[in-house]
Amino acid sequence: MSRKYFGTDGIRGRANGVITPELALKVGQAAGLIFQRGDYRHRVVIGKDTRLSGYMIETALIAGFTSMGMDVLQLGPMPTPAVAMLTRSMRADIGVMISASHNPFEDNGIKLFGPDGFKLSDDVEREIEALIDGELHKRLAGSRDLGRAKRIESVHARYIEFAKRSLPRNVTLDGLRIVVDCANGAAYRVAPETLWELGAEVIAIGVEPDGFNINRDVGSTAPAALAAKVRELRADIGIALDGDADRVLIIDEKGQSVDGDQLMAVVARSWKEDDRLTQPGLVATIMSNLGLERFLGGIGLNLARTAVGDRYVLEHMREHGYNLGGEQSGHIIMSDYATTGDGLVAALQLLSVVKRQERPVSEVCHCFDPLPQILKNVRYRSGQPLDADSVVTAIAQARERLGNSGRLVIRPSGTETVIRVMAEGDDRHLVTEVVDDVVEAVAKAAA
Repeated sequence: MSRKYFGTDGIRGRANGVITPELALKVGQAAGLIFQRGDYRHRVVIGKDTRLSGYMIETALIAGFTSMGMDVLQLGPMPTPAVAMLTRSMRADIGVMISASHNPFEDNGIKLFGPDGFKLSDDVEREIEALIDGELHKRLAGSRDLGRAKRIESVHARYIEFAKRSLPRNVTLDGLRIVVDCANGAAYRVAPETLWELGAEVIAIGVEPDGFNINRDVGSTAPAALAAKVRELRADIGIALDGDADRVLIIDEKGQSVDGDQLMAVVARSWKEDDRLTQPGLVATIMSNLGLERFLGGIGLNLARTAVGDRYVLEHMREHGYNLGGEQSGHIIMSDYATTGDGLVAALQLLSVVKRQERPVSEVCHCFDPLPQILKNVRYRSGQPLDADSVVTAIAQARERLGNSGRLVIRPSGTETVIRVMAEGDDRHLVTEVVDDVVEAVAKAAA
Protein backbone atom coordinates (compact mmCIF):
# COMPACT_ATOMS: atom_id res chain seq x y z
CA MET A 1 0.00 0.00 0.00
CA SER A 2 1.60 3.29 -1.10
CA ARG A 3 1.81 6.25 1.24
CA LYS A 4 0.69 9.77 0.44
CA TYR A 5 2.97 11.87 2.62
CA PHE A 6 5.79 9.73 4.04
CA GLY A 7 8.80 8.65 1.98
CA THR A 8 11.81 6.57 2.96
CA ASP A 9 12.88 9.13 5.59
CA GLY A 10 9.88 10.99 6.93
CA ILE A 11 7.99 13.66 4.99
CA ARG A 12 10.16 15.75 2.69
CA GLY A 13 9.65 18.34 -0.04
CA ARG A 14 9.81 21.98 -1.00
CA ALA A 15 9.21 24.24 2.00
CA ASN A 16 5.94 26.17 1.67
CA GLY A 17 5.19 23.99 -1.35
CA VAL A 18 4.92 20.40 -0.15
CA ILE A 19 5.82 21.10 3.48
CA THR A 20 3.28 23.78 4.31
CA PRO A 21 2.19 25.15 7.70
CA GLU A 22 -1.16 23.42 7.18
CA LEU A 23 0.51 20.04 6.69
CA ALA A 24 2.85 20.53 9.66
CA LEU A 25 -0.11 21.49 11.85
CA LYS A 26 -1.96 18.32 10.89
CA VAL A 27 1.14 16.15 11.37
CA GLY A 28 1.44 17.52 14.90
CA GLN A 29 -2.22 16.89 15.60
CA ALA A 30 -2.23 13.38 14.11
CA ALA A 31 0.99 12.26 15.80
CA GLY A 32 -0.18 13.87 19.02
CA LEU A 33 -3.33 11.78 18.96
CA ILE A 34 -1.54 8.51 18.28
CA PHE A 35 1.09 8.94 20.98
CA GLN A 36 -1.24 9.88 23.84
CA ARG A 37 -1.27 6.57 25.65
CA GLY A 38 -2.04 7.27 29.27
CA ASP A 39 -3.52 9.65 31.82
CA TYR A 40 -0.56 12.01 32.25
CA ARG A 41 0.93 15.17 30.71
CA HIS A 42 2.38 14.08 27.39
CA ARG A 43 5.43 15.77 25.93
CA VAL A 44 7.16 16.07 22.59
CA VAL A 45 10.67 17.26 21.81
CA ILE A 46 11.29 19.17 18.57
CA GLY A 47 14.70 19.79 17.03
CA LYS A 48 15.61 21.30 13.70
CA ASP A 49 18.48 22.11 11.39
CA THR A 50 19.37 25.64 10.27
CA ARG A 51 17.02 26.20 7.31
CA LEU A 52 15.03 29.42 7.24
CA SER A 53 11.81 27.43 6.87
CA GLY A 54 12.47 25.65 10.15
CA TYR A 55 10.90 28.54 12.07
CA MET A 56 7.66 28.27 10.09
CA ILE A 57 7.40 24.49 10.35
CA GLU A 58 8.34 24.41 14.04
CA THR A 59 5.68 26.96 14.90
CA ALA A 60 3.01 25.02 13.00
CA LEU A 61 4.01 21.73 14.64
CA ILE A 62 3.87 23.35 18.07
CA ALA A 63 0.34 24.56 17.33
CA GLY A 64 -0.63 21.05 16.28
CA PHE A 65 0.80 19.27 19.31
CA THR A 66 -0.43 21.79 21.87
CA SER A 67 -3.91 21.75 20.34
CA MET A 68 -4.00 18.05 21.22
CA GLY A 69 -2.89 18.68 24.80
CA MET A 70 0.82 17.82 24.44
CA ASP A 71 3.57 19.92 26.00
CA VAL A 72 6.40 20.85 23.61
CA LEU A 73 10.10 21.15 24.43
CA GLN A 74 11.95 23.10 21.73
CA LEU A 75 15.57 22.00 21.32
CA GLY A 76 16.65 24.47 18.64
CA PRO A 77 19.26 23.41 16.05
CA MET A 78 20.36 19.87 16.98
CA PRO A 79 21.54 16.81 15.02
CA THR A 80 18.94 14.19 14.16
CA PRO A 81 20.64 11.54 16.36
CA ALA A 82 20.59 14.01 19.26
CA VAL A 83 16.82 14.40 18.90
CA ALA A 84 16.43 10.61 18.88
CA MET A 85 18.61 10.29 21.99
CA LEU A 86 16.86 13.13 23.82
CA THR A 87 13.44 11.67 23.05
CA ARG A 88 14.37 8.70 25.21
CA SER A 89 16.50 10.60 27.72
CA MET A 90 13.80 13.18 28.45
CA ARG A 91 11.00 10.58 28.53
CA ALA A 92 9.16 12.25 25.69
CA ASP A 93 6.25 10.49 24.01
CA ILE A 94 7.42 11.53 20.56
CA GLY A 95 10.42 13.25 18.99
CA VAL A 96 10.43 15.42 15.87
CA MET A 97 13.34 16.51 13.68
CA ILE A 98 12.70 19.27 11.15
CA SER A 99 15.23 18.70 8.39
CA ALA A 100 15.70 17.71 4.78
CA SER A 101 19.12 16.26 5.59
CA HIS A 102 21.50 16.78 2.64
CA ASN A 103 18.96 18.62 0.43
CA PRO A 104 19.33 22.35 -0.39
CA PHE A 105 17.78 24.98 1.86
CA GLU A 106 14.61 25.30 -0.28
CA ASP A 107 13.54 21.83 0.91
CA ASN A 108 12.60 20.72 4.38
CA GLY A 109 11.17 17.68 6.08
CA ILE A 110 9.60 16.20 9.19
CA LYS A 111 11.08 13.08 10.80
CA LEU A 112 9.28 11.43 13.68
CA PHE A 113 10.62 9.22 16.49
CA GLY A 114 8.67 7.10 18.92
CA PRO A 115 9.23 7.19 22.71
CA ASP A 116 11.96 4.55 22.28
CA GLY A 117 13.95 6.89 20.03
CA PHE A 118 13.43 4.79 16.92
CA LYS A 119 11.93 6.04 13.67
CA LEU A 120 8.30 5.08 13.20
CA SER A 121 7.25 1.93 11.41
CA ASP A 122 5.42 2.00 8.09
CA ASP A 123 2.23 0.97 9.87
CA VAL A 124 2.34 3.87 12.33
CA GLU A 125 3.10 6.30 9.50
CA ARG A 126 0.01 5.02 7.67
CA GLU A 127 -2.07 5.64 10.81
CA ILE A 128 -0.80 9.21 10.89
CA GLU A 129 -1.60 9.68 7.21
CA ALA A 130 -5.15 8.44 7.73
CA LEU A 131 -5.64 10.94 10.55
CA ILE A 132 -4.14 13.82 8.53
CA ASP A 133 -6.83 13.30 5.91
CA GLY A 134 -9.54 12.83 8.54
CA GLU A 135 -11.54 15.21 10.70
CA LEU A 136 -8.94 16.19 13.28
CA HIS A 137 -10.86 19.30 14.32
CA LYS A 138 -13.38 17.06 16.07
CA ARG A 139 -10.72 15.61 18.39
CA LEU A 140 -9.02 18.74 19.73
CA ALA A 141 -8.20 19.09 23.42
CA GLY A 142 -10.47 21.12 25.67
CA SER A 143 -9.57 24.69 26.57
CA ARG A 144 -8.17 23.67 29.96
CA ASP A 145 -6.15 20.80 28.51
CA LEU A 146 -4.08 22.63 25.91
CA GLY A 147 -0.35 22.05 25.92
CA ARG A 148 2.47 24.47 26.69
CA ALA A 149 5.71 25.10 24.79
CA LYS A 150 9.12 26.17 26.05
CA ARG A 151 12.68 26.27 24.76
CA ILE A 152 15.31 24.09 26.47
CA GLU A 153 18.86 25.47 26.52
CA SER A 154 20.84 22.68 28.23
CA VAL A 155 20.47 19.99 25.59
CA HIS A 156 23.68 20.77 23.70
CA ALA A 157 25.76 19.81 26.72
CA ARG A 158 23.77 16.61 27.17
CA TYR A 159 24.44 15.48 23.63
CA ILE A 160 28.13 16.40 23.81
CA GLU A 161 28.56 14.27 26.93
CA PHE A 162 26.66 11.42 25.26
CA ALA A 163 28.98 11.55 22.24
CA LYS A 164 32.11 11.70 24.39
CA ARG A 165 31.00 8.65 26.38
CA SER A 166 30.93 6.59 23.17
CA LEU A 167 34.74 6.52 23.29
CA PRO A 168 36.62 4.13 25.59
CA ARG A 169 37.61 5.86 28.83
CA ASN A 170 41.34 5.77 28.12
CA VAL A 171 41.08 7.26 24.62
CA THR A 172 41.61 10.95 23.96
CA LEU A 173 42.19 12.83 20.72
CA ASP A 174 45.34 14.54 21.97
CA GLY A 175 47.81 15.21 19.18
CA LEU A 176 45.27 15.02 16.35
CA ARG A 177 44.62 17.96 14.06
CA ILE A 178 41.04 17.63 12.84
CA VAL A 179 39.15 19.69 10.29
CA VAL A 180 35.40 19.29 10.80
CA ASP A 181 32.85 20.48 8.24
CA CYS A 182 29.39 20.92 9.75
CA ALA A 183 27.64 21.80 6.46
CA ASN A 184 26.29 25.03 8.02
CA GLY A 185 23.80 22.64 9.55
CA ALA A 186 22.49 21.22 12.79
CA ALA A 187 25.86 20.19 14.28
CA TYR A 188 27.61 23.55 13.84
CA ARG A 189 27.91 23.98 17.61
CA VAL A 190 28.09 20.49 19.08
CA ALA A 191 30.54 18.74 16.73
CA PRO A 192 33.52 21.14 17.04
CA GLU A 193 33.04 21.43 20.79
CA THR A 194 32.92 17.65 21.27
CA LEU A 195 36.16 17.13 19.35
CA TRP A 196 37.88 19.98 21.21
CA GLU A 197 36.80 18.70 24.63
CA LEU A 198 38.30 15.32 23.72
CA GLY A 199 41.68 16.95 23.21
CA ALA A 200 41.95 17.53 19.46
CA GLU A 201 43.17 20.62 17.68
CA VAL A 202 39.98 21.58 15.81
CA ILE A 203 39.54 23.66 12.70
CA ALA A 204 35.85 24.11 11.92
CA ILE A 205 34.30 25.07 8.59
CA GLY A 206 30.63 25.18 7.60
CA VAL A 207 29.77 26.68 11.01
CA GLU A 208 28.21 29.97 9.92
CA PRO A 209 24.58 29.13 9.09
CA ASP A 210 22.42 31.94 7.77
CA GLY A 211 19.24 30.04 6.92
CA PHE A 212 20.18 29.69 3.24
CA ASN A 213 23.66 28.13 3.09
CA ILE A 214 23.04 24.69 4.59
CA ASN A 215 24.85 22.06 2.45
CA ARG A 216 25.89 24.74 -0.06
CA ASP A 217 29.41 23.79 -1.23
CA VAL A 218 30.09 22.23 2.18
CA GLY A 219 29.27 19.05 4.07
CA SER A 220 29.36 15.38 3.18
CA THR A 221 27.77 15.90 -0.24
CA ALA A 222 30.34 18.56 -1.25
CA PRO A 223 33.65 17.53 0.32
CA ALA A 224 36.01 19.46 -2.00
CA ALA A 225 36.35 22.40 0.42
CA LEU A 226 37.13 20.06 3.31
CA ALA A 227 39.67 18.09 1.29
CA ALA A 228 41.44 21.33 0.29
CA LYS A 229 41.53 22.52 3.91
CA VAL A 230 42.93 19.19 5.14
CA ARG A 231 45.76 19.39 2.61
CA GLU A 232 46.38 23.07 3.29
CA LEU A 233 46.69 22.60 7.05
CA ARG A 234 48.31 19.16 6.88
CA ALA A 235 45.57 17.87 9.14
CA ASP A 236 45.34 14.24 10.24
CA ILE A 237 41.72 13.85 9.20
CA GLY A 238 38.70 15.69 7.85
CA ILE A 239 35.18 14.94 9.08
CA ALA A 240 32.26 16.04 6.90
CA LEU A 241 28.74 15.90 8.30
CA ASP A 242 25.54 16.56 6.38
CA GLY A 243 22.83 19.08 7.22
CA ASP A 244 21.33 17.10 10.09
CA ALA A 245 24.55 15.23 11.04
CA ASP A 246 23.17 11.71 10.74
CA ARG A 247 25.74 10.85 8.06
CA VAL A 248 29.49 11.31 7.77
CA LEU A 249 32.18 11.32 5.12
CA ILE A 250 35.86 11.05 6.06
CA ILE A 251 38.78 12.79 4.31
CA ASP A 252 42.17 11.19 4.98
CA GLU A 253 45.41 13.11 5.48
CA LYS A 254 46.06 12.98 1.74
CA GLY A 255 42.76 14.67 0.94
CA GLN A 256 41.10 11.48 -0.35
CA SER A 257 37.48 10.58 0.46
CA VAL A 258 36.55 7.59 2.61
CA ASP A 259 32.94 6.46 2.19
CA GLY A 260 30.60 4.62 4.50
CA ASP A 261 31.58 1.20 3.18
CA GLN A 262 35.22 1.64 4.20
CA LEU A 263 34.17 3.12 7.53
CA MET A 264 31.92 0.14 8.27
CA ALA A 265 34.77 -2.20 7.35
CA VAL A 266 37.12 -0.46 9.81
CA VAL A 267 34.61 -0.61 12.67
CA ALA A 268 33.56 -4.20 11.89
CA ARG A 269 37.17 -5.45 11.96
CA SER A 270 37.91 -3.52 15.16
CA TRP A 271 34.77 -4.73 16.91
CA LYS A 272 35.42 -8.31 15.79
CA GLU A 273 38.90 -8.16 17.34
CA ASP A 274 37.40 -6.79 20.57
CA ASP A 275 34.56 -9.34 20.52
CA ARG A 276 31.99 -6.55 20.42
CA LEU A 277 29.86 -7.71 17.49
CA THR A 278 26.56 -9.22 18.59
CA GLN A 279 26.33 -11.08 15.27
CA PRO A 280 29.17 -12.22 12.98
CA GLY A 281 28.66 -9.46 10.44
CA LEU A 282 26.90 -6.22 9.69
CA VAL A 283 23.85 -4.90 7.81
CA ALA A 284 24.10 -2.64 4.74
CA THR A 285 21.94 -1.84 1.73
CA ILE A 286 21.88 -3.12 -1.81
CA MET A 287 24.03 -0.12 -2.77
CA SER A 288 27.08 -1.11 -0.72
CA ASN A 289 30.08 -2.15 -2.79
CA LEU A 290 30.73 -5.80 -3.52
CA GLY A 291 34.27 -5.18 -2.29
CA LEU A 292 32.91 -4.69 1.23
CA GLU A 293 31.11 -8.02 1.06
CA ARG A 294 34.26 -9.79 -0.10
CA PHE A 295 36.38 -8.10 2.60
CA LEU A 296 33.98 -9.14 5.35
CA GLY A 297 33.90 -12.69 4.02
CA GLY A 298 37.68 -12.76 4.20
CA ILE A 299 37.66 -12.07 7.94
CA GLY A 300 34.80 -14.43 8.71
CA LEU A 301 31.93 -11.95 8.71
CA ASN A 302 28.77 -11.77 6.63
CA LEU A 303 27.00 -8.86 4.96
CA ALA A 304 23.21 -8.78 5.19
CA ARG A 305 21.64 -6.48 2.59
CA THR A 306 18.42 -4.49 2.78
CA ALA A 307 16.50 -1.98 0.68
CA VAL A 308 17.95 1.53 0.51
CA GLY A 309 17.23 3.63 3.58
CA ASP A 310 18.77 3.60 7.04
CA ARG A 311 15.37 2.74 8.54
CA TYR A 312 15.41 -0.61 6.70
CA VAL A 313 18.98 -1.27 7.83
CA LEU A 314 17.93 -0.61 11.41
CA GLU A 315 14.81 -2.78 11.15
CA HIS A 316 16.96 -5.72 9.99
CA MET A 317 19.49 -5.04 12.76
CA ARG A 318 16.79 -5.09 15.41
CA GLU A 319 15.05 -8.15 14.03
CA HIS A 320 18.21 -10.23 13.70
CA GLY A 321 20.33 -8.94 16.57
CA TYR A 322 23.06 -6.99 14.76
CA ASN A 323 24.67 -3.98 16.45
CA LEU A 324 26.45 -2.52 13.40
CA GLY A 325 25.05 -1.40 10.07
CA GLY A 326 24.83 1.47 7.67
CA GLU A 327 24.89 2.85 4.18
CA GLN A 328 27.61 3.65 1.67
CA SER A 329 26.46 7.28 1.85
CA GLY A 330 27.70 7.51 5.44
CA HIS A 331 24.70 6.65 7.60
CA ILE A 332 26.43 4.46 10.19
CA ILE A 333 24.21 2.88 12.85
CA MET A 334 25.80 1.59 16.05
CA SER A 335 22.94 0.36 18.17
CA ASP A 336 25.14 0.09 21.28
CA TYR A 337 25.00 3.88 21.31
CA ALA A 338 22.21 5.22 19.13
CA THR A 339 18.84 4.41 17.58
CA THR A 340 19.67 6.03 14.25
CA GLY A 341 22.68 7.04 12.19
CA ASP A 342 25.05 9.36 14.04
CA GLY A 343 27.80 10.97 11.98
CA LEU A 344 29.75 12.32 14.94
CA VAL A 345 29.71 9.09 16.94
CA ALA A 346 30.75 7.13 13.83
CA ALA A 347 33.69 9.49 13.33
CA LEU A 348 34.70 9.06 16.97
CA GLN A 349 34.73 5.27 16.57
CA LEU A 350 37.10 5.64 13.62
CA LEU A 351 39.30 8.05 15.57
CA SER A 352 39.58 5.55 18.42
CA VAL A 353 40.95 2.97 15.95
CA VAL A 354 43.37 5.54 14.51
CA LYS A 355 44.66 6.38 18.00
CA ARG A 356 45.01 2.74 19.01
CA GLN A 357 46.83 1.68 15.84
CA GLU A 358 48.92 4.87 15.62
CA ARG A 359 48.70 4.75 11.84
CA PRO A 360 47.58 7.38 9.30
CA VAL A 361 43.90 7.52 8.42
CA SER A 362 44.69 6.59 4.80
CA GLU A 363 46.13 3.27 5.99
CA VAL A 364 43.51 2.53 8.63
CA CYS A 365 40.65 3.22 6.20
CA HIS A 366 41.95 1.26 3.22
CA CYS A 367 40.40 -2.11 4.04
CA PHE A 368 39.59 -3.12 0.45
CA ASP A 369 39.74 -1.91 -3.13
CA PRO A 370 36.18 -1.11 -4.16
CA LEU A 371 34.95 -2.73 -7.34
CA PRO A 372 34.11 -0.38 -10.22
CA GLN A 373 30.61 0.90 -9.47
CA ILE A 374 28.61 3.11 -11.82
CA LEU A 375 25.43 4.90 -10.73
CA LYS A 376 23.26 6.99 -13.06
CA ASN A 377 19.87 8.62 -12.54
CA VAL A 378 17.04 8.89 -15.05
CA ARG A 379 14.46 11.58 -14.28
CA TYR A 380 10.82 10.97 -15.21
CA ARG A 381 7.59 12.90 -14.81
CA SER A 382 4.98 10.22 -14.23
CA GLY A 383 4.04 6.60 -14.86
CA GLN A 384 5.98 3.41 -14.22
CA PRO A 385 8.84 3.29 -16.74
CA LEU A 386 10.30 0.19 -15.10
CA ASP A 387 7.21 -1.79 -16.14
CA ALA A 388 7.76 -1.20 -19.86
CA ASP A 389 8.54 -4.38 -21.81
CA SER A 390 11.63 -2.80 -23.38
CA VAL A 391 13.01 -1.94 -19.93
CA VAL A 392 12.29 -5.39 -18.53
CA THR A 393 14.15 -6.93 -21.48
CA ALA A 394 17.11 -4.55 -21.12
CA ILE A 395 17.41 -5.36 -17.41
CA ALA A 396 17.32 -9.11 -18.05
CA GLN A 397 20.02 -8.81 -20.71
CA ALA A 398 22.17 -6.69 -18.40
CA ARG A 399 21.97 -9.24 -15.58
CA GLU A 400 22.89 -12.01 -17.98
CA ARG A 401 25.95 -10.11 -19.20
CA LEU A 402 27.18 -9.46 -15.66
CA GLY A 403 26.64 -13.05 -14.57
CA ASN A 404 28.28 -13.90 -11.25
CA SER A 405 31.01 -11.29 -11.60
CA GLY A 406 28.88 -8.30 -10.68
CA ARG A 407 25.57 -6.85 -9.50
CA LEU A 408 22.84 -4.72 -11.04
CA VAL A 409 20.49 -2.64 -8.87
CA ILE A 410 17.62 -0.60 -10.32
CA ARG A 411 15.23 1.28 -8.06
CA PRO A 412 13.00 4.33 -7.95
CA SER A 413 14.24 6.98 -5.54
CA GLY A 414 12.24 7.39 -2.35
CA THR A 415 12.74 11.17 -2.32
CA GLU A 416 12.88 12.24 -6.00
CA THR A 417 11.15 11.31 -9.28
CA VAL A 418 14.19 9.52 -10.63
CA ILE A 419 15.12 5.93 -11.42
CA ARG A 420 18.54 4.99 -10.06
CA VAL A 421 20.55 2.49 -12.13
CA MET A 422 23.64 1.02 -10.47
CA ALA A 423 25.97 -1.76 -11.58
CA GLU A 424 29.30 -2.99 -10.28
CA GLY A 425 31.73 -5.72 -11.19
CA ASP A 426 35.35 -6.60 -11.86
CA ASP A 427 35.26 -5.28 -15.44
CA ARG A 428 34.74 -1.48 -15.49
CA HIS A 429 34.12 -1.40 -19.26
CA LEU A 430 31.38 -4.03 -19.00
CA VAL A 431 29.79 -2.30 -16.00
CA THR A 432 29.69 1.02 -17.87
CA GLU A 433 28.12 -0.57 -20.95
CA VAL A 434 25.48 -2.36 -18.88
CA VAL A 435 24.45 0.82 -17.05
CA ASP A 436 24.32 2.86 -20.25
CA ASP A 437 22.12 0.25 -21.97
CA VAL A 438 19.62 0.17 -19.10
CA VAL A 439 19.62 3.97 -18.73
CA GLU A 440 18.88 4.35 -22.43
CA ALA A 441 15.95 1.93 -22.20
CA VAL A 442 14.52 3.62 -19.11
CA ALA A 443 14.92 7.10 -20.65
CA LYS A 444 13.04 6.07 -23.80
CA ALA A 445 10.24 4.52 -21.73
CA ALA A 446 10.06 7.60 -19.51
CA ALA A 447 9.80 9.89 -22.52
